[in-house]
Amino acid sequence: MTVHTLDTGLFKLDGGAMFGVVPKSMWQKLNPPDANNMCTWAMRCLLVEDGKRLMLIDNGIGEKQDEKFRGHFYLHGDDTLEKSLRRLGYTAADITDVFLTHLHFDHCGGSVVRTAAGGLELAFPNATYWSNEAHWDWAVQPNPREKASFLKENILPIQESGHLRFVDKGNAAAVLPQFREIIFASGHTEKMMVPVLNYKGRTLAFMADLLPSAAHIPLPYVMSYDVRPLITLTEKEAVLRRAADENWVLLLEHDPTHACCTVQHSERGVRLAETFRLEDL
Repeated sequence: MTVHTLDTGLFKLDGGAMFGVVPKSMWQKLNPPDANNMCTWAMRCLLVEDGKRLMLIDNGIGEKQDEKFRGHFYLHGDDTLEKSLRRLGYTAADITDVFLTHLHFDHCGGSVVRTAAGGLELAFPNATYWSNEAHWDWAVQPNPREKASFLKENILPIQESGHLRFVDKGNAAAVLPQFREIIFASGHTEKMMVPVLNYKGRTLAFMADLLPSAAHIPLPYVMSYDVRPLITLTEKEAVLRRAADENWVLLLEHDPTHACCTVQHSERGVRLAETFRLEDL
């Protein structure tokens, strides 16, 4: 098995929203904001090559949204998912599986593309798309707090295509043998999935929005976007303890600088140990 990180571009989100109750005087040292209080974040995905299967984990914001929508998030940078796949010698048609940690637009927007005629179709026509039933139901009947993050055009075409399948704790190993386990976390949103893999003798965890960046390692650093922030804190603490005990490699989806990190126990709790590229593992 070979694993690659893929960059799909950069976007901006409000720094206060990203760091929750942490004062700006503290978080601005970690990710300096612009004049509008917006901080730059990555949309980093994972590509898993394993025999005849080529699995994409998350796929960024995509390119089908209109300029007004895109302007809210200041999309920038030279990387796209298409370019990142092409550098590895692949196209969208080569993807056999798309695993979606959750269905917020910045994680699943690349799942669906707009046709020249203005319709919608799957971006990865030969792929099985993986979610879980509880999260899917949560996303297609969104609460008012998350409604702006669950866009119908990103989600419903997947189900209508017949390419959607669900995974749960009981069948994860059988249907997705690339994963050692899937951690289900419900603080950020209902039943977000954190896939855990064995790779080069190490444990890799693709942290999604349970740990958006290395700056979010201290427990109180929880996003205001989370629907259940105290649950996030508990879930994050449990995973970070395991990661420190077992020297896991944490893959960071939104960190603008660091793709991977490890953590260690300290007198102040679990803290950052080192950062590095996945290619250097």
